[in-house]
Amino acid sequence: MNAPLYNTEILRLAAQSARFTRLADPQASVEKRSPVCGSRIIVDVTMDNDARVSAVGGEVRACALGQAASALMSAHVIGLNADQIDDARDALGAFLDGRRDDPGEWPGLEIFAPARLHAARHASIRLAFEAVADAARAAT
Repeated sequence: MNAPLYNTEILRLAAQSARFTRLADPQASVEKRSPVCGSRIIVDVTMDNDARVSAVGGEVRACALGQAASALMSAHVIGLNADQIDDARDALGAFLDGRRDDPGEWPGLEIFAPARLHAARHASIRLAFEAVADAARAAT
């Protein structure tokens, strides 16, 4: 794992988080903060009649890793139910902590492999997934 922590792909994804804006009328909103690094995210969701995410928005105040994670979360969460989101959150956490070798089925999360050696960065990476999981549960 000699890859740099902040690489071109992380920075490209982080720039995309600027498009992540609050929803006008969400069914649920959750704010999460990392006590370790001070990162903060608010995630808004709307669920459809089948209890699947139909819209996601929010606000990100985090390092490039947290911003990149928010971009990956928002790019792939539409259409998922709370159980699927919980599974993704748990797989990401286990990957970062070294309890599993891969980040699960969520597209793009392997980009965080270099961060596995930096435990202080894990909270910022997990924030978006923790917030969207809690928001999906609150909205159903």
